[in-house]
Amino acid sequence: MKILHTADWHIGKKLHKHYLHADFELFINWLIPLMREEEIELLLISGDVFDLANPSAEARRQYYLALKKLSSLNCKIIITGGNHDSPTMLDAPREILEALNVHIIGGLPQNLADCLIPVPNKAGETELVIAAIPFLRDSDIRSVETGVTYDNRIEAIRKGIEATFAQAADLCNQNYPGLPVIAMGHVYAAGIESSDSERDIQIGNQAAFQASQFGDYFSYVALGHIHKPQRVSAAIPTFYSGSPLPLSFSERSDEKRVLILDTTTGFEPQSLSIPNFRKLHKISGTLENIKAKLSNLTPQGELTDLIEVELIEDDFDAHVLAQLDESVTNFDTPGLEIVKHRASFKNRLQETGKLFESHIHLEDLKPQEVFQKMLEQNSYDTEIKARVIQAFQEILEEIHTADQA
Repeated sequence: MKILHTADWHIGKKLHKHYLHADFELFINWLIPLMREEEIELLLISGDVFDLANPSAEARRQYYLALKKLSSLNCKIIITGGNHDSPTMLDAPREILEALNVHIIGGLPQNLADCLIPVPNKAGETELVIAAIPFLRDSDIRSVETGVTYDNRIEAIRKGIEATFAQAADLCNQNYPGLPVIAMGHVYAAGIESSDSERDIQIGNQAAFQASQFGDYFSYVALGHIHKPQRVSAAIPTFYSGSPLPLSFSERSDEKRVLILDTTTGFEPQSLSIPNFRKLHKISGTLENIKAKLSNLTPQGELTDLIEVELIEDDFDAHVLAQLDESVTNFDTPGLEIVKHRASFKNRLQETGKLFESHIHLEDLKPQEVFQKMLEQNSYDTEIKARVIQAFQEILEEIHTADQA
């Protein structure tokens, strides 16, 4: 049997307010002919189907259209919920989707046996079993008790995850003896490489799960949550497929992949690269550096390339900031779009509280006095200084007017 493992689709994701709807559609249009060519019989999606618990109408439309296209391949599809997903939202159309051979476990059911899904081969005989375990929330794996210490809570979560997978293994051994079992999970495993687009889980990732706790019963563990594809050190083949799309600029250099297993040869997966539909660029440096780099950029992706700009200067200068804003506003190169810009300064301004003598308290000063002291730290020309002062006075007047309303 040939199986494809993917995860972390994050349908409805926005990258700095830029929707990735088109990116996901291109991924699905790439995935379907691949599955047809590889004759995939089982598709596993290990959590975080959506980016938000209450996805937009467009995100839901993309999800159902994707399932409709995938169901035309006559393969079985098993989906588990992730920490971004709403269990009830995923589970709601379960009965209808089962008619399309799509099986969903959005949240942990009361009876763990309901997570066990036998998978028949073309001859109709059960060839293997999937222990489709979704993201385990605190309420699933521990009870809150008065007096439980912080460390004990972390240990309780780790033990709860381990116990859930161990119980699933026992149930499989009882009900499907002798058959290979693939476990699906959505966890943060210790010792892996993560990115800044992943939301912390289980007490800020402090309850990192040791992959050795999966034991040696399962033939393969199909993980989700971490967006960088990678193998996890364990007694059995344990892999994060990663997300199919770069979901933050920290993932711009990651090679996105899907994993394919052929059970006739074992449970070591083959890794296939996903095309890069959109290039992400991160540009940093002085204002002149940034202007030069932007002028030399050329589109590389099928979709509009996205750019993140970081200005790095020695000293704070409002005039330079204004020039940066102007450069970003006027940037108009087809196939390229700046979606975020920010500035940092090596010589940070003094904190406001350190600008005055030690015996002077900020609460005793008027706003104009604090503002004037801050203004003295900058070398504005006469015209800009006058405009800054006028803007401050207008803001102050608006505040006073609002306070009197």
